Amino acid sequence: MTGGIGTSFLGPIPPSCFIDGGLFGKMISMSYSLTTLWFDRARYLPGVLAVGFSALLIALQFGLLLGLFSISSLPIDHTDADIWVGAPEVLAVDLGRPIRDGFLAKVAVNPEVERCEVYLQGFSYWSKPDGGNELCMVIGCRLDKDSLGRIRELTPEMAAKLSEPGAIVCDESDLERLGIKGVGDTAEVAGRRVRVVGLTKGIKSLAGPYVFCSVNTAKPLLRIFPEQITYVLARCKDPKDAPKVVQRLREQGGVSAFTADEFSYRSRMHWLLKTKAGIALGYAALLGLLVGAVVTSQTLYAATAASMKEFAVLRAMGIPRWRMAGLVMAQASWVGVFGVLFSIPAVHGLAALAATLGSEVLLPWWLQVGACSVTLIMAVVSGFVALRSLSQVEPAMLLR
Repeated sequence: MTGGIGTSFLGPIPPSCFIDGGLFGKMISMSYSLTTLWFDRARYLPGVLAVGFSALLIALQFGLLLGLFSISSLPIDHTDADIWVGAPEVLAVDLGRPIRDGFLAKVAVNPEVERCEVYLQGFSYWSKPDGGNELCMVIGCRLDKDSLGRIRELTPEMAAKLSEPGAIVCDESDLERLGIKGVGDTAEVAGRRVRVVGLTKGIKSLAGPYVFCSVNTAKPLLRIFPEQITYVLARCKDPKDAPKVVQRLREQGGVSAFTADEFSYRSRMHWLLKTKAGIALGYAALLGLLVGAVVTSQTLYAATAASMKEFAVLRAMGIPRWRMAGLVMAQASWVGVFGVLFSIPAVHGLAALAATLGSEVLLPWWLQVGACSVTLIMAVVSGFVALRSLSQVEPAMLLR
């Protein structure tokens, strides 16, 4: 250990500081572990980088996963409905089936409900002007200022234009995919002529581009009967009453009823399990964790093995073996801490870079805390693995 035995930022360390269990002794031991890390930083740097890489990979992979599947629940998360009512056993918001519009009254009679309205959503085929078809997701909703189904990205100006027959709004990122150039272009959806009157920004879809329009425009595009709808949306006078209304509707049967949060989670989990993308990203994150664990444990083991004579001196001075083990574990903990501190700005920087490339990476606090906790535990476990080299430390080594 470079820097001498029993030295730290505070000066020489007497053996008693290692032997007693007082707070001062622990502080000195911790300072000593930092000192050895600093003077042998080239030796410990691979371990720090391995821990940082593991934390970065876990946070980035799962953040990308959350960002990807947040798209699947976008119609729920970007609207103001407290309750969604659809066909029985509906799996996700984009897999709704037609139900009778009579269910609107069934929801409206609940005393907790303040407002309810119809909502249409389903897949259709977009015919490009130059030939070819593209699967798209048609969404028809009310357009007034209190609408529950109108996404927040639809401005009042766009909503006013959507009241015109055949008017639609799509996202600017899907223009090339749909074969159009911008506002004013025309195309066909399910054999019906439509005209683009506005463009949203950042509204992407997993299965097909979103096409927003009025309820009257959506019905022929989805080819459903006049008395059919896809969902009933409701808002409660007190949002806390939503679970109560949902439970009542479920007991009555004939429909699926969810609070907005429940339906959002259900939609995300359906796509997560159906596409198996979560499993693939999870394997990649696990691989990064294993690589980090192996590199960190080998780094700590090599550093400990290289300091065998120094540990032998400590052993000859009467310092118990468990105290030396505590030193190694302190070093492992600091390696984990420095690795996590390195990973935090790197994760946010790469997330910002991904955003500029059109991929959203969600980094909620619980994901960051979880990634840091897992990697810190990994570093500590690696320290335990490195302890096996201490079993060979004996004062007799100094005579060789």
